[in-house]
Amino acid sequence: MNGRTDFPSGFLWGAATSAYQIEGGTDEDGRGASIWDTFCATPGKVQNGDTGAIACDSYHRYGQDIALMRELGLNAFRFSIAWPRIVPEGRGRVNEPGLDFYDRLVDELLAAGIRPFVTLYHWDLPQALEDAGGWPERATAEAFAEYVELVARRLGDRVRHWVTHNEPYCSSWLGYAVGVHAPGRTDEAAAVPAAHHVLLSHGLAVDVLRRESRDAQVGIVLDSWPVYPLSDDPRDVEAAWEADGFRNRLFFDPVLRGHYPEDVLERLGATSPPIRNGDLATIAAPIDFVGLNNYSRTIIAANGDGGPRNVPATDAPMTAMGWEIYPHGIYEVLARLHGEYGVGSLYVTENGAAFPDVRGHDGRIEDPERIDYLAQYLGAVARAIADGIPVHGYFVWSLLDNFEWSHGYSKRFGLLYVDYPTLERIPKSSFYWYRDLIGAGRLPQPELVVK
Repeated sequence: MNGRTDFPSGFLWGAATSAYQIEGGTDEDGRGASIWDTFCATPGKVQNGDTGAIACDSYHRYGQDIALMRELGLNAFRFSIAWPRIVPEGRGRVNEPGLDFYDRLVDELLAAGIRPFVTLYHWDLPQALEDAGGWPERATAEAFAEYVELVARRLGDRVRHWVTHNEPYCSSWLGYAVGVHAPGRTDEAAAVPAAHHVLLSHGLAVDVLRRESRDAQVGIVLDSWPVYPLSDDPRDVEAAWEADGFRNRLFFDPVLRGHYPEDVLERLGATSPPIRNGDLATIAAPIDFVGLNNYSRTIIAANGDGGPRNVPATDAPMTAMGWEIYPHGIYEVLARLHGEYGVGSLYVTENGAAFPDVRGHDGRIEDPERIDYLAQYLGAVARAIADGIPVHGYFVWSLLDNFEWSHGYSKRFGLLYVDYPTLERIPKSSFYWYRDLIGAGRLPQPELVVK
């Protein structure tokens, strides 16, 4: 493997966000309630009782944000569409002001020379659908396809890159089994059908997008942390494979191979996915790319009954999220998706780090730790490209400090510091570093590249 740190011409340089994390305006212009509105209103679920009601107020300030994207030099922007803005009850009545908002956003991005990279689901299920059973119900997948058709008919003449789902693992497992994300359920028997119906809805949406947005690129975003056994002990190795099955292969295999992993189905037994005839073919509908979200890795040891347990990394650098800084992991997953699963087009759709950013007396925000983190991970991406792995773009998480789910506003990932009382945006030093990298097309600090 060589240590080249340049990037090909035509490479997409972006930043990523999601609707609930930045938009605000949750009770404006006919938007319905989402499961995150309800989750945030439930005492004890979100740090400090924070909500996305205002967030970064990008619903009103998107023009300012696009101007900052231009200054940064982005040629792509990944954002999500809020399903409750389009169909407030999840099915039925269409909210035209919601479609109008995204119409304006797409047009202004294109006018600024920035490619819209649109995510159709980033976790904000309409509350009315959750009240009817949520993702564990097959009807939710059907409702998603109806919503996607509405959006694609309005924007499909201009949007060339569509993402059906962001991180199906999180929307199913963290929301329905672990309960740390909305809707906050803790029932593994609900999480498995939720995962299946999220994946089914992906396949249904691919078909809709092929009809309504011809010649567009369609994909899905999968979050993957490579799983390592703590030791060479066969029990740890087996436990790590089990953890990989639920964390990665449960989503990789049906989308990219058309079947669920057999060992995972065996472990699930009677709680296996509710597969109907044709479901797996729908889920495995051919796609044009896979987006990868990667931040760290997972270390697994066998617990007393041989099952997996997470082991914290020791003596390792960490972000403010408590995540180990492990840049080789992003290379490893890109290589796995291309080599093991045959994916012919990849994007890094999220990668970034939270640190305790502080505004200095001179008004500046110096964040050398973030620059170091990004340089190391981008070095690993550059190495993947040099080794023939087809990575066509990179989106830093995130453009802005924002609502970080159950952590509220306590974690800052942005290239832009948001002063929440005033909503002022202030570029951090990483903003200028990323701007210079984009302009040069290569890493400005090659000494930080991971070999």
